[in-house]
Parts: sequence; structure tokens; C-alpha cells
Amino acid sequence: MITKAHALKLLLGLFIVVITFHLLIIFQVIPHTIVWAGKLKTIDEMYAFEAASISINIFLVAVLLFKGNYMKHRISEKTLNVILWIFMGLFAFNTIGNLLAESLVEKVVFTPLTLLSSVLIWIVVRKE
Repeated sequence: MITKAHALKLLLGLFIVVITFHLLIIFQVIPHTIVWAGKLKTIDEMYAFEAASISINIFLVAVLLFKGNYMKHRISEKTLNVILWIFMGLFAFNTIGNLLAESLVEKVVFTPLTLLSSVLIWIVVRKE
């Protein structure tokens, strides 16, 4: 079984990769048509959605850094756990959304990633 510490490190690495991926979309290295269920119509929509996604992912990385005591903070353990439980639920629902996406990349690549994220967060926040 994977430990909480290993799950936390895997999540941090995963979300650094995810942020990098979204930056590559903003810089149009990767086409924006393969994300957001293929529903983005304009470059301006892409910028708005990608900026929101990057911001949320940076927030999640900060929460994970606080949870692992990699950064000093004054946030209670309970608050960190509530935030992570919310993210776990969002990733579980997003897994379903990715399965229904028009983009094959979302179905094949992001479905397993969101499912893995949800499971790893569960490992980090569950009580033993």
C-alpha cells in the first residue's frame, strides 16, 4: 500500500506536470481543442479557462505543500483536509466528465489522471 507521504509527493509531481501542460496550451504549443471537452470556441475562451485552471492547480499545490509541512502556514489540519476532500470529489466527478468528453485525449489520458488524483488525495486525507 502506498503511504501518505508517497501519495503527497506523487500528487505534487503530477500537478506540476499538469500546470506545465496548461502553460503549453496557453502558449499554443498544444492545441486547446483537446481540453475542456472540446467545447472552447475562441482563443479568448481558452485563455480564460486555462488561467482559471492554472490558478486552481497552483492553489492545490500550495494546499499539498502545507499538508506535507513543506511550507510554514497557519492553516488548521481540518481546513486543509476539507479542501482536499472537496478536490477529491471534484476529481471523481471530473473522471466521469472526461469519460463523456468528445476528445479522445481527454478520455484516454485525463480519465486515468483524474481518477489517480482522486485516489491519491483520498490516501493523503483518510484516517487510519
